[in-house]
Amino acid sequence: MRRITVTILFLTLFSACTLLQTHLYSTDLYAKNTVLHANADSTPESGEDSSKSKDSSKDKKPAGGDSAAADMPSLNIAAPSAVLMEAETGTILYQKNEHDARPPASVTKIMTLNLIFDAIDKKQIALADEVTVSETAAGMGGSQVYLEAGEIQTVETLIKCISVASANDACVAMAEHICGSEEEFVAQMNQKAAELGMNDTHFANSCGLEADGHVTSAYDIALMSRELITKHPQIHDYCTIWMENIIHNTRRGAVEFGLANTNKLLKQYPYATGLKTGYTSAAKFCISATAEKDGLKLIAAIMAAPDKDKRTADAQTLLNYGFSACRVYKDKNPPKLPLMPIRQGSTEHAALAYETQMSYVSTSGEDLGQVTKKIKLPASAPAPVKKGDVAGQVTYYLGEKELGHVNILYAQDVEHAAFADYFTGLVKKLFFLKDTEAAGSKQ
Repeated sequence: MRRITVTILFLTLFSACTLLQTHLYSTDLYAKNTVLHANADSTPESGEDSSKSKDSSKDKKPAGGDSAAADMPSLNIAAPSAVLMEAETGTILYQKNEHDARPPASVTKIMTLNLIFDAIDKKQIALADEVTVSETAAGMGGSQVYLEAGEIQTVETLIKCISVASANDACVAMAEHICGSEEEFVAQMNQKAAELGMNDTHFANSCGLEADGHVTSAYDIALMSRELITKHPQIHDYCTIWMENIIHNTRRGAVEFGLANTNKLLKQYPYATGLKTGYTSAAKFCISATAEKDGLKLIAAIMAAPDKDKRTADAQTLLNYGFSACRVYKDKNPPKLPLMPIRQGSTEHAALAYETQMSYVSTSGEDLGQVTKKIKLPASAPAPVKKGDVAGQVTYYLGEKELGHVNILYAQDVEHAAFADYFTGLVKKLFFLKDTEAAGSKQ
């Protein structure tokens, strides 16, 4: 009988705690109004409740968008296919037959370098690791540094050979070192291309030698170039080397060999930072030219230019246009985010964080000092919430024009409250009410 009585009392207390906790959350004492900030100084305003988004990618408008691509400038570009991209936001500033699939020659090596640096980031390989050159790698034709079978070079030296001298033999040596075979490495290149949205691309080898079905587009070259320079900016330490010597360590002894950069823009264009040239008789003259001026980073992708001079002129024309026309807005001081009240959670609040920094590219001379921003968040959220889930958004405007938005994410997990959490919360609230009433009676 005593056990039954204790059980009934326990269940009664649990129900009372749950009901009271829920009631307290529903009152202004426990839940804040929706947070809605407007204008650059983030002045609070009232707003309506909104439900929690489950997927940050389905309705996400990129911060900055691609509005600049709506009106293409009239530029004298000799190459049949070209793209100019702002690197930070991915905004397309100029395009000409950007999705035409063509052989890319050695510009292929941009994807090879992406995979090499990915492997370094994942600790699969290190710059100081030694690579033994196979007969297959040593037998590659085309542009090469004449590696010999059995020769040992470091990963860093082979990166220099690829970046500076466009060495096909170094590409195959690294592909085999990372994946065991070039075939498996190429499969990973195509997988990476698919992940980046390179829908015009199929790779048949790691170096860009002519092969059936080995194609990409100017747009896709810009995509993989952006991936390389933003995820692995150390590439600029290698692709900007003008000349350097390496040592061939072979059975015949040590022999010095000179590397000379194939990207002449490094000497002809003051803002050039890379990236990769390419040529075959089928591909003609190709380049992914990267440059930076006053913090603005651009990528000019040129395919099938008729000669070296027109390839260089086209790249300079695109880069000069970009630097003269582009202005970038960056929200370096976004509004401070509040704590989010959590209903029926193991903790009362969850911290919030911005998913990324807002960037917007303008080519129309807009006054970017007049950008306003509005934060929209619900008054509270029900448990559970998961770190990385979307809680709300900050949206950016220039007058009536929406420039883009950045998601606001939960910065921590909050589980459903257990009985102990309800009981502790109830006690805190009761004491809070008591203290508030006492303070009020003294005034």
